Amino acid sequence: MPRTLSPAPGTPRTDGRARFTLRSLSPRAMSPRTLIIVLAVIALGCIALFLTLELRGNLSYALTRRGLRVGAMLVVAVAVGLSTLMFQTVTANRILTPSIMGFDALYILIQTALVFALGSSTLLTAAPALKFGVEVGLMVLFSALLYRWLFTGGTGSLHLMLLVGIVIGTLFRGFSSLLQRLMEPSEYIVLQDLFFASFNQVDPVLLLVSALVVALAAGVVWRLRKTFDVLALGRDTAVNLGVDHRRIVTLVLVLCSILVAVSTALVGPVTFFGLLVVSLAYQMVRKFSHAALIPVVCLLGAITLIGGQLVLERVFGFATALSVIIEFAGGLLFLYLLLKGSLK
Repeated sequence: MPRTLSPAPGTPRTDGRARFTLRSLSPRAMSPRTLIIVLAVIALGCIALFLTLELRGNLSYALTRRGLRVGAMLVVAVAVGLSTLMFQTVTANRILTPSIMGFDALYILIQTALVFALGSSTLLTAAPALKFGVEVGLMVLFSALLYRWLFTGGTGSLHLMLLVGIVIGTLFRGFSSLLQRLMEPSEYIVLQDLFFASFNQVDPVLLLVSALVVALAAGVVWRLRKTFDVLALGRDTAVNLGVDHRRIVTLVLVLCSILVAVSTALVGPVTFFGLLVVSLAYQMVRKFSHAALIPVVCLLGAITLIGGQLVLERVFGFATALSVIIEFAGGLLFLYLLLKGSLK
C-alpha cells in the first residue's frame, strides 16, 4: 500500500474545501463588485429606515420632507466625495482636500459680509435661488481666477497653487473674524448657525439644480476613471503614457470647484467629510482602481450621512448637529494621518 504523508505539526487540517473565516468577511477580502453590492444594500437600507421609521401624521407631507433631506444628503455625499477623491489623485496626497483652497473660508466670508452689510433679517428673507446663485458664482469665480493666474503664468505649479490657496483661506478667515467682532451679538448668533451644514431646510428647486449639476460632473468623472488611474502613477509617468497632464489637472480642479461650491451653497461647509469617506474607501478597496473607488466613495458618503442622521435623530434625539460629529471624527483622522506620515 502506498504511504500517506501526514501533515506537519501545527498545520491545520482541511478537507479540500474552502474554510469560512471571519477574515473572509472583511471588506478588503471582497472583490470590488461584491463590496459595491454590499455597500449599495446598506445604503438602500439606511434610506428605507430614514424614510419610514416612526412615520406618523400626514404621510405625504412627512415623506416629502424626509425625501428632500435624503436627496440633499445624497447630493452632498457624491459632490464632496468625488471632489476629494479627484483632488487627492491630482495632488498625489491623501491628506489634502479641496477645502485647503479656501472654499469653506470664502463661504464663511460671504455669509459674514452679507450679515454685516445687510443684516441677518435681509439674509434670512432673501430669495433662496438668488442667494444660492451668488454663493456658487463667487466661489467658482474665485477658483477660476486662481487657476487662470497660476496655470497661465510661467510656473504653472500645483504646489504653488496649494500654497496660495492656504494663504488666501487664512486671509478670508481673518477678514471674517474682524467683521464678526464688529457686528452686534444678536447678528452673530444668527450668523453662527450658517457655519455648520444643515440638511433640515433644503429648497426643492435648488436641490434639483444641484442634483443635475452634480450628476453631470459625476458623469465626466466616470468617463475619466482610467485617466485617473494613470495620474495616480505620478506626473512623469502620466506624461510618458500620453496624458495631457496640464489639461486634465485644470479640468479636475474646475470640477472640484463646481462640486464643492454647489455642495457648500446648498447645505453649508463640511470640511473633513470628504477626507473621512475617501480614507475609508482606500482602506476597503483591495485594488486602487478608480472604477471601484468612485462608487465606493459615493456609497460610503451616503451611508455616513444618512445613517449618521438616522442614529442622531432616533438615538440621541438631535442632541447635536451631524456636521459637528463628522467634523470631529474627520479632524481626528486628519491629525492621525498627519502624525503617521506614511501617506503621501
